[in-house]
Amino acid sequence: MPTKGQEGRGLWVSVDRVEYVVGASGPPDRPHQFVYFVTIHNDSPRAVTIVGRKWVVTNAQGHRLVIEGDGVVGQFPRLAPGEQFHYNSYHLVDSDSQAEGAYLGKDEQGKGLVVRIPAFRLDLPIA
Repeated sequence: MPTKGQEGRGLWVSVDRVEYVVGASGPPDRPHQFVYFVTIHNDSPRAVTIVGRKWVVTNAQGHRLVIEGDGVVGQFPRLAPGEQFHYNSYHLVDSDSQAEGAYLGKDEQGKGLVVRIPAFRLDLPIA
């Protein structure tokens, strides 16, 4: 079942699916890969452009990895009222972890806004 994050301005994010990638190899300090599928929903009355993102991935020992960047998967999606933007990407982790974060956007008047990415689990399969 998707995880949903709600925002007051009609923008919200659903984490539609999270999958462990069997056989994927990451760097030695984060060898496990999880792919996630996300939808950004614009149920507001105005167009919004996503200009950045911030992820916080916290592992089982409480260590946090912060990932920030421009756009979303190399794009700056503009969502008119009623539109959605679907994409998938991945996180590399060293142990069971939790991911959460936010997208940064601007409306047509240039006013900044934040839409939260709800927390979701990245649990390693039991061997």
